[in-house]
Amino acid sequence: MEIKDEIDLLHSQDENVLKLLRLKFGLIGESKKMQEVIGKVMLAAPTDLPVLITGETGTGKEVFANAIHGLSKRKKNPFISVNCGAIPETLLESELFGNEKGAFTGAIEQRKGFFEVADKGTIFLDEIGEMPIGTQVKLLRVLESGEFTRLGSTTLKKVDVRIIAATNRDLEEEIEKGNFRRDLFFRLNSVHIILPPLREHPEDIRELVNHFAEKTCTKLGLKYDGISNDALLVLERRPWTGNIRELKNLIETLITLEQTTYITHDVLKRYIPLALPPRDVSPQPADKALVQYVDYEEPQKFELEIIFRSLLELKHDITNILKYLRTLENKIDDVEIEIEELNTYLISNNSHRNSDIAESEDLNILKLDELERRAIVNALKSSSGNRRIAANMLGISERTLYRKINELNIGNIP
Repeated sequence: MEIKDEIDLLHSQDENVLKLLRLKFGLIGESKKMQEVIGKVMLAAPTDLPVLITGETGTGKEVFANAIHGLSKRKKNPFISVNCGAIPETLLESELFGNEKGAFTGAIEQRKGFFEVADKGTIFLDEIGEMPIGTQVKLLRVLESGEFTRLGSTTLKKVDVRIIAATNRDLEEEIEKGNFRRDLFFRLNSVHIILPPLREHPEDIRELVNHFAEKTCTKLGLKYDGISNDALLVLERRPWTGNIRELKNLIETLITLEQTTYITHDVLKRYIPLALPPRDVSPQPADKALVQYVDYEEPQKFELEIIFRSLLELKHDITNILKYLRTLENKIDDVEIEIEELNTYLISNNSHRNSDIAESEDLNILKLDELERRAIVNALKSSSGNRRIAANMLGISERTLYRKINELNIGNIP
């Protein structure tokens, strides 16, 4: 089916379906580019074909993956999202396919992997470009036959799982570098959805801003009143290197900190240093504002204004850094004094031999490791084994938690 047919199909849907796409799944966009993407999503969703979603970071790849699952016949079954780049290479295979007791150091019991948990549902493999070649081989087998073996086992397991993969890398380039298997790419590429960067469809920014602002205001108990034309124009002219995620964070931060229900240029410029005002900011109809937002008559003045404001921001940042360094220097002096006082105390009160001191230090190290181990185990128990939640409870990254579990030989926590 041609792209034009996809768009016609999308426009022919009942208004309730389009509302569902916006409200339930967050699929927003009236531009031609986004209508093409949404049309392809609606065509792919009812099938069981693998889907590859590509696009720059922040374009909403997981949002679209979730929508494909939610619009499919598998919607009542699990949707498992796995960030392949956040899990250490040594643990990724066991996380995906499970392991038998004793399969590796710390494997104290049998454990199901994400594929078994996602049986009859959908698994979303984000950052698939980060997956090691060895794990790619097992993934290819699952795609072709639905079969795999747990780590440490020779018994075949069979699952019925739809695979959606996503990456911000150029996989064809990764194939040439030897980092990605060509046969796996062809299997995943059955349906290829390319998400455009936000700078290529700025006409969707108003609807996106309204969506994020309304959700944020609702959480804060406020009633959203809209965005001014001059503020909207500033947003439409930005490059948005972080794409929709960057816009979302900006709107949420601005409304939360300002407690505002109407986004104006004056409010916006406090959060975007280069939010330059239009030459004429008098009230005008929305349909004419886009046309009448003219650049400065002298381009050199416009560029100099940007440079000047950038230098002011840089000066401000440098001032803050210098203040921080001075504070840090004072703290270091205080610590050095405390260390010196502590050394004096230890020397005056320590009657043990050096060998006893060394033995005591070793014991302290063991106690520290045990304390760390207990903290991790307690966090895993409290989160029912959910490592992402446990990492948040401990105040560390998920990657650090995986490394600590491996180092301390902590097995699976039920």
